[in-house]
Amino acid sequence: MATSPSTSTPRAGWCSAGVCSGRGCSRRCPDGVETSTTRFSCAAASALRDEPLAGTATHVRTWLLLEHSGPWGADALLDARLPEGLGAALKQQAKAYRAKILLVRRARAKRDPERLNVFAAFADHRRPRLEHGTVADLREVLDLDLTAFREGGSTGLSTYDGPLFCVCTNGRHDACCAEFGRPVAMALDDAYPEYAWEVSHIGGDRFAGNLVVLPEGLYYGRLDPQQGVALAGAHLAGDLDLDHLRGRSAYPMAVQAAEHHLRRQLGESRITAVVLQRRTVEDDVTTATFTAAGATYDVRVRTTRDPATATRLTCKAHRDNPVPRHELLGIDPA
Repeated sequence: MATSPSTSTPRAGWCSAGVCSGRGCSRRCPDGVETSTTRFSCAAASALRDEPLAGTATHVRTWLLLEHSGPWGADALLDARLPEGLGAALKQQAKAYRAKILLVRRARAKRDPERLNVFAAFADHRRPRLEHGTVADLREVLDLDLTAFREGGSTGLSTYDGPLFCVCTNGRHDACCAEFGRPVAMALDDAYPEYAWEVSHIGGDRFAGNLVVLPEGLYYGRLDPQQGVALAGAHLAGDLDLDHLRGRSAYPMAVQAAEHHLRRQLGESRITAVVLQRRTVEDDVTTATFTAAGATYDVRVRTTRDPATATRLTCKAHRDNPVPRHELLGIDPA
C-alpha cells in the first residue's frame, strides 16, 4: 500500500513542550476526560522525540473481549460497573492465561442488554483464530474454556470470520487515548461499522491513536481518522500499513522490530508473507529467523534501555522511565 507522511511530525495544536496549546483542546472527551491548555501529552511528547513505533506492541496471544457500554474507569475490569466479583475473577484469568481481557463497545450503536457480545481471539502468527457469541450475563464468560482454546480447540463460542478493528478510547486510563483514539473509532464506525469497536486499555498510551486488529494481534499507532480507515481497507485487502505498525502481539518486542526491519528492506507489506521460524537471545541481542518469498533471513537487533533517555511515558506517570530501543545490527541470508 502507499506510504503515508512521516508519523514523527508534531500534531496540530501541540507545542514543542508536549503540552496542549491550540486547536481542539477544549472539547470534552469520552469518560469525562477533558483536554487542557496546560496538561502534558505523552502522545505529543513521544512524537516530538521521534520515538520509533516498531517493537512496541504488547506481547500477548490470548484475548477476551466483553461488551460493556461504560463508563470504564482507569482500570476497566475493576472500575467499570461489572457484576459483583467479575472484575477480580477476570483479573485472575488474565494472569493465569497471560491474556489481555478488554471491555468493548460500539462507537454509536446502543447495546442490547439481553445480547452482550463476547469475542475470544488467539493471535498465533501462523493460524490466528477468532470466536464470537452473545450472553445475557457477563458472568457466563467465566465458563469459557480458554485452556482448550490456547491448545487449538474452542472456547465454546462460534467461529467468527471477520476482523475486529479495536481502537483504544480509554480516556480515564490516559487522556491521550480518548483525545486521539475517539476520532479514529468514529471514522471506522462510519466506514466499517460491522468490524469497529472501542476498547479499553491495550498498552502504549504514548502512541495514541492506538488500534489493534484481531485475531492477528496487529498493533498500530499514531493514527488519525483518515489513516485508520485506510489501514482497515488495506488489512481487508491483505496488507499491513508499515508506517504505523507497532508490531505483532504474538512476538516479543525485539522480534516485532526485527520483522519490521526485514519488511522495510524487502518492501514487503503482505500480512502473511513474512513468517517467524525461530528466535535466539544472547544478552541484549535477539536473532529472529524469518522466511519470506522462498528465502530465509536472520535479523539481529540489540535492545537497549539507556537511563539517559528516561522520560514520562504516560500522561499519569509519576516517574521517568528509559525509552526502549531496538537497534538493527544486520540482516543476513540464513
